[in-house]
Amino acid sequence: MDPEGSRIQDDPHIKVMMAGSTLRKVKSRSWKKQRHLRLLEDGLTIWYKSRWAGKGHSTFSITEVEAVREGHQSEVLLSIAEEFPADLCFTLVFHGRQGNLDLVAESPEEAQAWIQGVRKLIHKTQTMDEKERLDQWVWDWFQKADKNKDGKMNFKEVRKLLKMMNVDMNEEHALHLFTMADKSDSGSLEIEQFVLFYKMLTQRDEVWKVFQDYSGDGEKLMLEELENFLRTEQQEEEQSTQHALELINRYEPSESAKNQGTMSFDGFQMYLCSQEGSIIKPEHRELHQDMSQPLSHYFISSSHNTYLLEDQLRGHSSLEAYIQALKRGCRCVEVDCWDGSDGEPIVYHGHTLTSKILFRDVISTLKEYAFKVSDFPVILSLENHCGVEQQTVMAQHLCQILGDTLLTTLLDGLIPQQLPSPQELKGKILLKAKKIGGLEACLDETLTDEVSDDEEMANGDTESMSTEEPPAECLNHSAKKSKSKLSRELSDLVVYCKSVHFHGFEHARLHGKCYEMSSFSESKAKKLAKEAGEDFVQYNTLQLSRIYPSGLRTDSSNYNPQEMWNVGCQIVALNFQTAGLEMDLNDGLFRQNGCCGYILKPDFMRDSSTHFNPEKPEEGQGYKPLRLSIQVISGQQLPKVNQKEGSIVDPLVRVEIYGAPQDQTKEETSHINNNGFNPVWNETLNFVIHVPELALVRFVVEDYDKASRNDFIGQFTLPFMCTQAGYRHIHLLSKDGTAIPPSSLFVNISISELT
Repeated sequence: MDPEGSRIQDDPHIKVMMAGSTLRKVKSRSWKKQRHLRLLEDGLTIWYKSRWAGKGHSTFSITEVEAVREGHQSEVLLSIAEEFPADLCFTLVFHGRQGNLDLVAESPEEAQAWIQGVRKLIHKTQTMDEKERLDQWVWDWFQKADKNKDGKMNFKEVRKLLKMMNVDMNEEHALHLFTMADKSDSGSLEIEQFVLFYKMLTQRDEVWKVFQDYSGDGEKLMLEELENFLRTEQQEEEQSTQHALELINRYEPSESAKNQGTMSFDGFQMYLCSQEGSIIKPEHRELHQDMSQPLSHYFISSSHNTYLLEDQLRGHSSLEAYIQALKRGCRCVEVDCWDGSDGEPIVYHGHTLTSKILFRDVISTLKEYAFKVSDFPVILSLENHCGVEQQTVMAQHLCQILGDTLLTTLLDGLIPQQLPSPQELKGKILLKAKKIGGLEACLDETLTDEVSDDEEMANGDTESMSTEEPPAECLNHSAKKSKSKLSRELSDLVVYCKSVHFHGFEHARLHGKCYEMSSFSESKAKKLAKEAGEDFVQYNTLQLSRIYPSGLRTDSSNYNPQEMWNVGCQIVALNFQTAGLEMDLNDGLFRQNGCCGYILKPDFMRDSSTHFNPEKPEEGQGYKPLRLSIQVISGQQLPKVNQKEGSIVDPLVRVEIYGAPQDQTKEETSHINNNGFNPVWNETLNFVIHVPELALVRFVVEDYDKASRNDFIGQFTLPFMCTQAGYRHIHLLSKDGTAIPPSSLFVNISISELT
């Protein structure tokens, strides 16, 4: 069995990769070292070592690589452009937050072989079906365990392999399976026999039991039996006959069963492990929401201090950080601008040791990457600390680099009563910044008294909530307020996102314009949400609000965005570079609707006369709590946490609900000793969800440790409203949010009205 087939190995580019090349790895202008790279026989693993490092080497899998960039398409390669021409250079970009690999080949032909070869292999891994993926997984394990590379595996190698796979099995049982698979009695397994051994090892008794419940003869599911399963267990009412036929055609490996319109156990298991059998509704993965409502009616995926890859004090400012955020579906990015020494504005976290990048390079990066993942508008949130001269330079760069992409005029020439929609603004970049006067062509040249995030923190968030203050436009500014002058050129580029100071909800109700938006620190927003939840929800039906992390979070940690979504805040800015619970929630919310970065808010958050208050949901109209029951059945092939020889995980599953305050809760299973390969829990966790439209469900798997904190194994987060009932697999993600196939949980989900 050769999972990659002979065809791909005949490709001339792949042949070059398999023969190996000596390439230069570049980390900076002064750090350039030779590395020998080659593609291994499995067609999936790239092996590399330094020229001098004796036996030491490393490997990475093609599945970890997201894309190949050709030429000088990274900051590092741009810095050495004079030394190495573009046709020798390329960059491997990895999934998640892993750094890029910048490489320089000896010749343009060699560079092309690696660029095209890696692209072909990425395409191949992305288009594999479930069976090919499993074959590849089995092949990988065989390669890892066959230490002496003789194409066979003896029992000693198999025992080691079981430990590597997170299986704690007594020797007797392991030997029994080994002997059954060793058809030729040779005392070793070749690849075909190993596949048989693996099948016996991964026999899913809990899936077999479900299959038996619906199969009349215990061998196959007739069409009506499969239909019955889909209706009864999977709660699929409509077109179940049609769907049953589609599933047979898609997942049944046996041609004869397919022709008879039946499904074997293998087909049934393959369906349950597929995306269709996963916990998230397939139609919700696609773009399916109404995108023609005002911008204020959507949650918008938003990043804070987007230029930083690390912490807020000494971290590296990088264009790569913008690329990574935009790739994750982010639609609101932030730029902190300061006067540069040579007349060119620079971007960094002011008054800190973070490194600096050029404003014009950030805008060029934005131009190139803004619409690769989503066509919907990007908001450029400008934190402007520049003098008038360099503000004018910024305005020139914005116009010259972005061209028509930058929205600089009203869509229909009329003063809007509500914001335009994501649909109307497709392919546009909107500038959020201070503006002289309003869209009403206000003639006075005074500045609005908006304050920057930094100033807001210095104020200790004690802005007046008084409703007596006159509109911002008409204030007589003191000398202190007017310390920053605004360039007319830059001001004129602000259309629908004018930054203003917040003067309280009553003031906004009387004087607020839909195109005026305020920024709130997390603590200010939290306080408002608790004390005036209903007012905040109403305010957010017409105007945009942006929330940003406390200035004390110098380690780039995040706050819980859910509390802000609960009151309808659209632009809840997080440090995208920091993995963890908060980014899991963000990824979870924005996983739906085609990952386009815009999620339509529930209808009770879009009506300006709404009385919804997250603190008291039962008082709102249409209050309908639901009961959620999750039977956690089993886990499959969980990754090892501790790489120490012989260590095996003791997994437990915790289900956490995030949503309205009443819905914040968690329940967990007991832990299973020494089994990360196929643990079975069969425990049911029950929840009541008061505001289903706002709830997120997070499944976390941890390695239990009675002496210290549990270790994280994997997680998956999704909106409650996207959850499919029935027997479902949850495909786990790493701490970084990347897939870790074939690790999964098998659950049975039931959702019912609370009676």
